[in-house]
Amino acid sequence: MKLFKGIARFLGVEGDRSAPPPRYVALADGLIVTETHAEAWFVLAGSNTDLMSESARDAEHDQASSALARTLSGYDCHLRVLWAPLNSNEYRDEAESLFSAGDYAAWAETRIERLDDLELPTRLLLLGVRIQERSTQAKARGSRGVQDAMGIGSTSVSPKELARLDALTRRLGRQLETTPWKAQPATVEMLAWMIAREQRRGAPLPTPDGDGTITGAKLAQLTRGRVLPYPDHLRIVDQRGETSAWTAVLTMDGFPEEMESPGAGEWLRAVAEITYVPEYTDDDLDRDIHVKPVNAEPSVRFKVLHKRDALKQIDEVRRLAKEQRQSAAKHSAGETAQEIEETEETMTALSRDMKREDVTLLEDHPRLIISSDVSLEDLRNRCDAVIGFYGGLGIEVSVAAEEQRELWLESQPGDMLRVPDLLHTRTVGAFAGSWFWGGASVGDDSGPIIGYLTGSTPGVVRNDLTGGSERGDATTSAFIGRSGRGKTTAMMLSLLDSGFRGSFVLALDFKGDMGGLVSAGQRYGLNAHLIETGSQFAGVADLFTLLSGESAERAQTEVPAQLGIALPQHLRMRGAETPIQSAVNEVIAEGDPATWKVIERLRKSDDELSREAGDALYELSLTGLGAPFMGRPSGTTLITPNPGIWVVQVPGITLPSPDDDRDDWSVHQRLSVALVHSLLAYGISMAGRKDLRGLRKVVAVPEVHVLTATREGSSFLQYIARVGRALHTALVVDTQDPESLASLTGLVEQMTTVFGFQLTTPEQQDAMAALLDLPKGDHTRQLIQAIGVDVTQEIRHGHCIMRDRRFSSATVQFDVPSLEILELLNTTPKTTGIGAEQPSSVSMSKSEPQEAIA
Repeated sequence: MKLFKGIARFLGVEGDRSAPPPRYVALADGLIVTETHAEAWFVLAGSNTDLMSESARDAEHDQASSALARTLSGYDCHLRVLWAPLNSNEYRDEAESLFSAGDYAAWAETRIERLDDLELPTRLLLLGVRIQERSTQAKARGSRGVQDAMGIGSTSVSPKELARLDALTRRLGRQLETTPWKAQPATVEMLAWMIAREQRRGAPLPTPDGDGTITGAKLAQLTRGRVLPYPDHLRIVDQRGETSAWTAVLTMDGFPEEMESPGAGEWLRAVAEITYVPEYTDDDLDRDIHVKPVNAEPSVRFKVLHKRDALKQIDEVRRLAKEQRQSAAKHSAGETAQEIEETEETMTALSRDMKREDVTLLEDHPRLIISSDVSLEDLRNRCDAVIGFYGGLGIEVSVAAEEQRELWLESQPGDMLRVPDLLHTRTVGAFAGSWFWGGASVGDDSGPIIGYLTGSTPGVVRNDLTGGSERGDATTSAFIGRSGRGKTTAMMLSLLDSGFRGSFVLALDFKGDMGGLVSAGQRYGLNAHLIETGSQFAGVADLFTLLSGESAERAQTEVPAQLGIALPQHLRMRGAETPIQSAVNEVIAEGDPATWKVIERLRKSDDELSREAGDALYELSLTGLGAPFMGRPSGTTLITPNPGIWVVQVPGITLPSPDDDRDDWSVHQRLSVALVHSLLAYGISMAGRKDLRGLRKVVAVPEVHVLTATREGSSFLQYIARVGRALHTALVVDTQDPESLASLTGLVEQMTTVFGFQLTTPEQQDAMAALLDLPKGDHTRQLIQAIGVDVTQEIRHGHCIMRDRRFSSATVQFDVPSLEILELLNTTPKTTGIGAEQPSSVSMSKSEPQEAIA
């Protein structure tokens, strides 16, 4: 008998546990080929489910259940959830093509250093499907032994076989591509990394051959490593013979009979939420204690049963329960156990549902791989955290004692099911309810990194304010929330990214606290200027200057309209607008026109009305609000249509409401409207100029409710929003009043990205929910109220809900790359006054301290 067992052990037929490790033959895009079989491997996309509505969740769950029941029925599948460290060096390479202005390399390097500090992992979802058998274990081992003995061993795969396997992979991939997972074949580099990472040797990955495959010696080097099994863990040994990592495999032994989703039913998605507090040595006592993620990696081998086989199993269980019930009924007590009756009823209902709908059974073998590169004690702390976390969900998890080697091999791609004892049978709907692909996902696929996700799955968040035109999409972004929550600082960070992208950025700063944007831009070599109201900036908003070039003809009508707004009401009622138009025409005819020349011509006119109008306008041009658009220039730098950042500060303006009669406007209101008229006309002309169509342009309006209160301002906002895509112009608004913003249909229709910060009143919260595409209700109101505070109810600056161009929403933390940038954006009179940081700026008003993003 021992002889036969020895032969069986040599041939690999003694049992699943004693089978040899997989012997890889070839890797190709989407393919892992071993001696015994071939597997198709796909990368699955994560779905944004944290804030998804209930109806959307139900629809996506049904699609996933249907894909499991139809597409994967009968296949042996292997699901892996892996955590990879964020490769910040890739952002350095990306910056070369992403940015083009200023010292963008230093800007990108600052962000890279910050990403390294955050240590954000990246979740990868991979699905392997066995698509073809090549030989049995016994045949493979026997053939290998003979070939090796004769010196003719070969591990090559013929091109014909590879082509056939590739066709099978692509055919299955086209079916999985239409599922909520949006599956794509894994690249050969991804598969090589997935295999090599288990050895933890840090060796460079081999490059594929000319035909896109990895074979031979290149493939063999991926598995060169040493793993020592212990009763409750494994030790990964490096090239020097030292332990480089400790790994333990945990089994999920028992599940509750019923689990709810959202809730405990999302047991696969929940791995991203497991955290622990590591042990600290005496040298670490002076450091802050941080909670760290465990990063448990599920490995689930499963098989979806054909409906015929599933019905057979259900009928077998139902029949057994029926026999037990009948046997109990014949007993002298005549009572039947409640569990037996419930089992029979459940099996009957399940059989009925399977015959009517896309429901079938699935057999799975879930494992959890826990690793640590710190110490064995740290590994055990992680394991305890995982066991305790799932225990709170009613799921039994334990360390697989004495079977660490078998279960570790079982988790390797291309291997087989080795420990079939812990089998769980559930419906495809129950497995889909684990939401292994769910979590948090929001933002652009490429572009500047602005922060990180704070939902159930970690990751970086990207957003490009200027990317809408290139995609043929809308170009409007909105930052909405109450004061002091970091929305203006968040907007300034995004505007800096746009400046480094070579954009023309015009910021109309009505609040007067964006001077730090200029400071930060100049610090990193951008063409950045700050312009404020006052006699020092006389003429900077002169429409003759602003509307030069292709828009010069507009000045002939815009300047009289602007002066008519500033003109006292009694002069306008006497018909002073006519001599003003005449003076404008004469100044244009002389050449080199300017608004101050129009006023001088009026003052020297023989007509009494003209002189009165000229004198009135001259006196108004000496004021802080009148000088910028009709004062005589003092040589200050003007706004030019070149790439860079231009912050025009007009604090202290008072605009009338749409209901106010023009006859009742005060002098301050008239000058405020006239000054804003210049800025809006310039913004429109910049957006529409043909010679600037290829230039990225951004018009930013913080405290936009100042403009929405006027007819001219509302028209300007809606115009820029509607023509932004065609004119390559992005509109960025910042407001505390989502209700008034929602009333501008033309603006809301063109919103591509919305950042929602904290609001506290139900009316504003409901308006915010509509803009974020979230369902209105108490839950959403509570979410919006809690978004701006931490667990201690202190303000959490920069924390918001982001709705991206795909109408997905998730919680996001804006992140300032460094303390230096935070100080630069923290505008104060000291940082916005005359000095080395801003040689071209003069502060005429007291700035409020800018909120910092923690």
